Amino acid sequence: MIISLFLKTLIPISRPFISTLTPIRSNFIRTMSSNVVFQLKLHPLTGNSEWVVIQEDQNDDVQQPLLATTSYLDMLNDSARNRAYRQAIEKTITKPSHVLDIGAGTGLLSMMAARAMGSKGRVTACESYLPMVKLMKKVMRVNGMGGRIKVINKRSDELQVGGDIPSRADVLVSEILDSELLGEGLIPTLQHAHDNLLSENPLTVPYRATTYGQLVESSFLRQLHDLHNNEASVPDDICLTPPGLEGVLSVKRQQYAMHCDPIRKEIKLLSEPFKIFEFDFWKRPESYGESELCVKATNDGRVHAVVSWWVLQLDREGTIYYSTAPRWISSATTTSPIGWCDHWKQCVWFVPGNGISISKGEEICLHATHTDTTISYNFDTRVSTSEVSHHGMTAENFQLVLSPERAAIYGDKAWRLSMLKAVESVGRVRSLCLVADDSVFLPLLVAHLSEASHVISLLPGLKERGLQYLLGVAHDNHLSPNHIEVLGKRAKQVTLDDTDQKKVDLLIAEPFYFGNDGMLPWQNLRFWKDRTSVDSILSEDALIIPSKGILKACAISLPDLWKSRCCLSKIEGFDHSVVNGTLGACGNLPDSEEGPCLPFFVWQCGEYDVLSEAFDVMEFDFSKQIHQCEGKSKVNFTKSGVCHGFVLWIDWVMDLQNSVVISTGPDKRYWKQGVKLLATPKTVGPEISKNAQACYSAVLEAIFNPSNGDLKIVHEFL
Repeated sequence: MIISLFLKTLIPISRPFISTLTPIRSNFIRTMSSNVVFQLKLHPLTGNSEWVVIQEDQNDDVQQPLLATTSYLDMLNDSARNRAYRQAIEKTITKPSHVLDIGAGTGLLSMMAARAMGSKGRVTACESYLPMVKLMKKVMRVNGMGGRIKVINKRSDELQVGGDIPSRADVLVSEILDSELLGEGLIPTLQHAHDNLLSENPLTVPYRATTYGQLVESSFLRQLHDLHNNEASVPDDICLTPPGLEGVLSVKRQQYAMHCDPIRKEIKLLSEPFKIFEFDFWKRPESYGESELCVKATNDGRVHAVVSWWVLQLDREGTIYYSTAPRWISSATTTSPIGWCDHWKQCVWFVPGNGISISKGEEICLHATHTDTTISYNFDTRVSTSEVSHHGMTAENFQLVLSPERAAIYGDKAWRLSMLKAVESVGRVRSLCLVADDSVFLPLLVAHLSEASHVISLLPGLKERGLQYLLGVAHDNHLSPNHIEVLGKRAKQVTLDDTDQKKVDLLIAEPFYFGNDGMLPWQNLRFWKDRTSVDSILSEDALIIPSKGILKACAISLPDLWKSRCCLSKIEGFDHSVVNGTLGACGNLPDSEEGPCLPFFVWQCGEYDVLSEAFDVMEFDFSKQIHQCEGKSKVNFTKSGVCHGFVLWIDWVMDLQNSVVISTGPDKRYWKQGVKLLATPKTVGPEISKNAQACYSAVLEAIFNPSNGDLKIVHEFL
């Protein structure tokens, strides 16, 4: 068997804006004029990036899609956070001062500071993101604070004393924290502020942050990174991580934000919580720090991960705290936030490979380090981390980095066997196969099963990195030149010149597009767009895998998620109702407005309960070119409860016999689903419940727009 891999076309990769539920701190460029910003936006069906121009005097319709997919709304709905900041600001600011608010957002902390000082003092609100600055000014006008707070649309490290602010500030209030604590630039922001913007010995809210960790065993967490051991039990003869090259296809060595409470029953605690780092806001922090810890095991087991969290001390005296600890942690001085929130989670650091064996009472040495923006860990063990293949190359030469969920999918036995069955169902030999997406598994599988086939892989996102990876693992998969060819281009750019004037008779994809992990499920219908783009080079009897996609849905109760996304009214006394439409809130909206459909791992959305059977909404037939689709279905509720919305996903039918179906529904933890929240929750139940207040059924209608990948969803309760 022979394999040829070469890159015909290299296209510069631009950094796309991918909608994720996090505050936007990057992917935008401000011009020399502070009232214009360029926001990078990704077209989900083409992979193209485009710059969206946002201006100070522009209609809010432009910025609404950008802010509705962030976590600002969830953060503002976190009453424990808001209350803690209000209490700490009122306790700390007891006299007229110059207060600087860095990363001001909607201006909530600035208004708290202004209120605490009465009619005296000075507050400067610094916010670099123009759409949020526009929203902040609205909020301040509604609350009569427009004349009391100076709003500056700059990064804090661009502020000049004597220009932007008249003097150094006496008080710093800020909330520039992510789940890892440091990821939003806390350390460099504090360094610059102490060096250039703050007086000596300033007051700060928060006062201090402390990170904690705990050693855990969890087969689920191991599956999210240990591809080499996971694929060892899969009988498809494909080796994605050859012996000696275990790290060639791996997850990045970093902390990953994740709600750990939903997997508490799958976690075995192997140590007591331990303190890792302490960061004081009131003094200049160091860019680098180390911590040597000896952690005693409380159980026998294998250390698969370090679960970490942080505790915020907001006042100097240590009476006001906020914690992101999982619910199994209890403390005399700190408590977890009241209710569930999505903007701050725990973090997980994966221990390489199959973990480290440990016995109860044994001590293990943990070396923790932090940089400006990250915290990482290493264990003092004798396990060798060197990786050298039998032909003298290391994994670093052609390493591909995947998300934890993608690594788990590639190591999942059921998924791999489904793919194997789908390709085996092709039947007769197909002389030319085109792999349309960024799958590195399918080119190897097709080449392995069909020696007579020539395989062309587009790898539109991975490009040269994917090429180098396939080159690196080819020998270990018993493949050699002239079998697989990598174009590294998008489908619309492929012509018969790329196929030596031959027609493609097998078009295949998972589908998986690198960088699309945070997107809505139907945005993987980019495959359908690609299938349409290459229609002219497909043979008349070309086989297409998957053959179709089925949009599925179910009714669901999601009280925690709904509460975190519901409309705002007053927050600690300040009216925020003006932001609801822009931030994509649900509940109490005008009839002309509705909340967006957002991507979530439903299993991480706090409390949830499925209230109906899964039902089909519409089908996408990939044997035809992409077109507008409509679907309408009636669903009967099978369980009594409060319906907060519908969960939607796609089942991929991988063969013409409909016998191989890969589902991405809410019971599949490696895929995100789309969640459409209701404006007003509905009491529902089965008809046999005889509840006069309940709806027994609902009708869900969806319309797919092939020009932009949008899915319009309309529902009616009966």
